[in-house]
Amino acid sequence: MAAEGASSARPAHRDNSAPSFGGHSMIAPLRRVAVKRPQEAFGDPATIGAQWEALNYSAPPDLERAAKEHERLVAILQRACAEMLYLPEDPRTGLDSIYAHDPCLITDAGAVIFQTGKAARRGEGPACADAFRAWGIPIHGTVDGAAFAEGGDLIWLDSKTLLAGRGFRTNAAGIEKLRALLAPLGAEVIEVPLPYGSGPADVLHLMSFISLLDRELAVVHRPLLPVPLFELLTERGVELVDIPGKEYASQGCNVLALAPREALMLAGNPQTRARLERAGCRVQEYEGAEISLKGSGGPTCLTRPLLRR
Repeated sequence: MAAEGASSARPAHRDNSAPSFGGHSMIAPLRRVAVKRPQEAFGDPATIGAQWEALNYSAPPDLERAAKEHERLVAILQRACAEMLYLPEDPRTGLDSIYAHDPCLITDAGAVIFQTGKAARRGEGPACADAFRAWGIPIHGTVDGAAFAEGGDLIWLDSKTLLAGRGFRTNAAGIEKLRALLAPLGAEVIEVPLPYGSGPADVLHLMSFISLLDRELAVVHRPLLPVPLFELLTERGVELVDIPGKEYASQGCNVLALAPREALMLAGNPQTRARLERAGCRVQEYEGAEISLKGSGGPTCLTRPLLRR
């Protein structure tokens, strides 16, 4: 149920002459971001109790604590000059819809709506599409039918190069559909094969082991980095900041760029933070025991950038 003061799909007043979406980038300054609050994603304790195990959460999230954590996360984003839009409650979605990054990709021509690889999340794409239309964001295309994709598998290496992780959440047909949709925009899609990991039920995305923080800086969990991707990053001159292995499970590699070398990460990863600061990053942290650790989703997962510039 919506919390008091919760927004519908309509954003707050803004300058209609300014662009409302776009930016083929993971690092340009955030200007507009969509999130889904726990109140709308989780619903109520009964819904949490009915869903958390089937969705592979480590424990049932506490709704009240999750709401407070999310409020603090949003406050950090707002201080970064990001306009916040809130995805509404929707009966087609469940707990995982708090991870608003996955059901779509934003391009300079509009949103690409995904059929997610995780079957339990397949209502999220249509729900996002309805919200985007209400916000005046056009739908550039869809990935559907035998094709599926998830935003966590997609990284803009630069404005004309999209890396696409080929794994259990994004299949070959999904990557081909993305190629067809992005070719008219002059963007190339490079397939990156993902490891098996813990299998189909595991939450392994491309962004599980790499986050871009500047044009020539990325934080990585090197043991999962595919050799072709390592070679491409090396060829591009990208400096790799390695996380310690013990900070992988605590989302040390899941870092959101608020702007170039302006990093937002989950608290509890001190060695990764120190390494990023040595690489010239200014790092902010948020507490996410309920909204991140239990569902294995860090700050990149919790945010759907709509406009970077």
